[in-house]
Formats: sequence, C-alpha cells, structure tokens
Amino acid sequence: MELVISLAIGVLAGAGVWLVLRPRTFQVLIGLSLLAYAINLFIFSVGSLATDKEPIVKPGLNPDLFNYSDPLPQSLVLTAIVIGFATTALFLVVILALRGLSGGDHVDGKEDEA
Repeated sequence: MELVISLAIGVLAGAGVWLVLRPRTFQVLIGLSLLAYAINLFIFSVGSLATDKEPIVKPGLNPDLFNYSDPLPQSLVLTAIVIGFATTALFLVVILALRGLSGGDHVDGKEDEA
C-alpha cells in the first residue's frame, strides 16, 4: 500500500512540476492543481495508511496508530480540498479575464515566434 501511494504522489508531483513550467496559463493552473493533490495525498498518508480503522477512540483498545487512524490529517486534507477548489475557480476566472484583455494565454505575455 505504501509503495502505491508513494508512486502516486511522485507521479502527481512530477506531472505538476512539468505543467507548472509550461508557457500557457491553463497548463500552469492544472500543474498547480496536481501539485496540490500530491501534497494532499502526502498529508493524508502521514496519518497512517490503514483500512477499517476508526479515528474515534473506543474503550478497551490501546489509543495508538495500530488500532486507529489519525483524524487530524483527514480534516486538514478536507479543508485543503475545499480551499484548493475555490482558488482554482478564482484563478480560472482571472485567466479568462487575462485572455480577454491581452488576447493570449502565455505566462510571459508573448506568443511563440515559430
């Protein structure tokens, strides 16, 4: 399980960095979203990768990560998803306004001379 999550985080982070370095603003937006997903997966995996483990402590079980999952990373990731969705929507509106005002969607404002 840890190997699969690690590979997913690596692929998302690599694709995100590659897209952030692209010249078009929409590709940069998608790259930032992929980086945010990679960071969310990393934070979520810090809280222990366990199936069928509850975050609520019950009497009779030792309160450790062997019997439970940590609820703090889960709540942080849920909050980050909501904030990331809102900032992505705002950034998309800004990109559309920039394209309407400048006539292009390049990060540096210049079209390719090919």
